[in-house]
Amino acid sequence: MEIPITGFVVHSGDSDSNHSHKLFISSWDGRPVNVHVHPFKGNTSFDAGHYHHYAGVTEPAPSGVPHVHHYYVETSFNDQHTHLIRGTTGPAIHLAGGGHYHHFEGYTTVNGRIPHSHMYSGNTGDEKEYRY
Repeated sequence: MEIPITGFVVHSGDSDSNHSHKLFISSWDGRPVNVHVHPFKGNTSFDAGHYHHYAGVTEPAPSGVPHVHHYYVETSFNDQHTHLIRGTTGPAIHLAGGGHYHHFEGYTTVNGRIPHSHMYSGNTGDEKEYRY
């Protein structure tokens, strides 16, 4: 079964041979697609005598179709440093009353006087739809 999809591709603009493109879907099976984001927040694991807090919003993804979200955030400044958190969520987990959320997990970048990373995991909050 084929599902007609329309959209557009955006070039990353860099000259690196490993550059990437992003696909933005504008319709799925003849229906317009809106996009949405999710808030996310939490605390990292306790390592090297401290933890970090983080809070952010995922990148937009299409509503009403199977999807994941990319995310990127800098942690709080603790023990004289920060870490970066970035990754891709798991697929949508539907809620009984409507809506959905996503699970995310991973490790921060390495930083600190004693180089280390932290583990993080959690679930996004409710989606917020935006029309572009």
